[in-house]
Amino acid sequence: MASYIPEETTSFVGRKAELGRIERALATRRLTTLTGAGGVGKTRLAVRAARHAEPGYRDGTWWAALAPLHDDGLLLATVSDAVGLSDHTLRMPMDVLCEWLVDKQLLLVLDSCEHLRPACAHLLGEILTTSPGLTVLATSRQPLGIRGERLVEVEPLPVDGAADALTLFRERATTARPGTAFEEPGTAAAAAEICRRLEGIPLAIELAAAGTGRHTVEQIALRIGSRLDLLTDASLRPQRHRTLRTTIGWSHELCTPLERLLWARLAVLRGDFDEAAAREVCAGGPLTGDGVRTALRGLVAKSVVVRDGVRHRMLDTIREYGRMWLAELGEERAAADRHAACFLQLARSAHAGWTGDDQISWYHRIADSHADLCAALDHLLAHDTAAAQEMAGRIGFFWCCCGHLPQTRGYAQRALDAGPAQGPHRTRALWVLGICVMLQGDYPAAERIGEECVRAAADDGSGEGVLAAAYLRGLTHLMVGRPELSLHEADRVLRSTEACTPLESAYRLRCHLITVFALTGLGRLDEAAEAAVVLRAACAALDECWTRSYVDYQLALISLLQGHAEAAAAHARSMLTGKHRLRDSFGIALGLDILAAAVAAQGEGAHAARVYGTGQVYWRMVGHPQRGTPELGPLREACERQARAAVGDAAYQRAFDRGRADSAEAGLALALHGERLT
Repeated sequence: MASYIPEETTSFVGRKAELGRIERALATRRLTTLTGAGGVGKTRLAVRAARHAEPGYRDGTWWAALAPLHDDGLLLATVSDAVGLSDHTLRMPMDVLCEWLVDKQLLLVLDSCEHLRPACAHLLGEILTTSPGLTVLATSRQPLGIRGERLVEVEPLPVDGAADALTLFRERATTARPGTAFEEPGTAAAAAEICRRLEGIPLAIELAAAGTGRHTVEQIALRIGSRLDLLTDASLRPQRHRTLRTTIGWSHELCTPLERLLWARLAVLRGDFDEAAAREVCAGGPLTGDGVRTALRGLVAKSVVVRDGVRHRMLDTIREYGRMWLAELGEERAAADRHAACFLQLARSAHAGWTGDDQISWYHRIADSHADLCAALDHLLAHDTAAAQEMAGRIGFFWCCCGHLPQTRGYAQRALDAGPAQGPHRTRALWVLGICVMLQGDYPAAERIGEECVRAAADDGSGEGVLAAAYLRGLTHLMVGRPELSLHEADRVLRSTEACTPLESAYRLRCHLITVFALTGLGRLDEAAEAAVVLRAACAALDECWTRSYVDYQLALISLLQGHAEAAAAHARSMLTGKHRLRDSFGIALGLDILAAAVAAQGEGAHAARVYGTGQVYWRMVGHPQRGTPELGPLREACERQARAAVGDAAYQRAFDRGRADSAEAGLALALHGERLT
């Protein structure tokens, strides 16, 4: 069973009645929406409720955070990512998602739907109709308005009776200022008054409690009371949104001028961020790089920013307040420009570091920064098309490997249409477009784009572009069964660029990989093995993982074709370990197929069947029944027949079905004989 629920980093207070209502709603309804004002605790409650409900769902619980999305363009991709789908097809993404979910029994949590309500309603209408085992828990400030939706209103914490609000205040205040003496009558009364005036709103209480690091509880009660009295007629209780906004405003006043400026500028960031990103996006004018570091610590101390290890995040309501002040300062465009420049530089650094020992780190940073990278690209497409074209080209191969093919194709095409008509950045974006369409199986389009890429690279006079075009053309030739043309393309370009591009160039390594694939496809196995060993050593010296994993795959295939099943299994496991580190579902699917074939060749029919079953889980993740270069198909079929013959059809089918029923991670671990992956 898979579980992708965010970890709780602070204590959970109260909510027993709400948890009971949610439990009952999930048991009887397909869609439950937690509604309530900002800051009332919907997300925390959803986390705890999902954790409680998890054992009841065969295929686990999956979490999609929608707050980072600046529009509905990324909604479908975000939900697909959340449930483990990395579509590699030309089909409509909604159709692929519905097919992926059709036989699943899982709980999907959509957090923070309010700014995407129409799009969320449409999405849920589709997937709930076609996926009978799907249950959805959503959080939104307003109902989604879907037929059958069960609403659970999330109220503030009780102030009287159970006094959960007071418990929360005491716990957070003690964290901010250990040793706070709540047994003192004046302090206890002041704490109760704070909770009453803040109407039990959890975010407001946490912000107030953070103030005990600099003020006494009595001082906080006095200041908050004064602010609320100024904004509220004596005969009326303040509305909750006004209470929260007032508390946020009080927290804002407690900040230093530079902390307030940082708060506003941080609001442009879509997702979690580290200190380096905060400096790049927010430094300028009176706020220096060192000033960002100091101000960020101050915002963490005041609970305006939440720190989790080296990462930081802002809650939606806090970010909204920051955006308001950013507009008041007239800095919206300047902040967006800095944000785009920061993530363009991230793309440049990741592209340059592809073959270095930080490749996996860059790979994960790109994957984890997806919402910010998309926001930056959208901004550049509107305001700096040349930079957008550069960014699409530099980031595109990472995205292809992460499985964002429809999005990558769309961005590459937009950048080509909007940006300069020639130059190395255009050639790279063209190459990315070609890789996308090739991976989606649109081989005629890949061939056309490959030819255009060759012409563009020749005009640029860039060795990188020439190698990139050759890789695209060579891979396309392989996929349509023309290994001789693939080998010719790779050899010609590797010879012509030998003097101007080093071996460790990412594009040169990929062309050498094409050579290995082509030699294998031509049946020149000894030559293929020799070339593979040389290439693998070069990758190992660089600690390069992506190319090395595919070299391991080829070595497994070569060994199997040569009758060395044990060596083939060892190479396949090495390939799978690398692809797991890269979170590459397509590569894992290929690796499981070759491992199953090797295991079958060793006479372990039942184990091979189970590995094949797990492979089907990963093939479904990428939207294909099975793929690979043409020579793999007949080998796969022969090894499957061998496995069936070893254990009989009935035993084979039982083991296959068990593998297909396993979660992806559990099945992969079992395929690797329980080897623990990191």
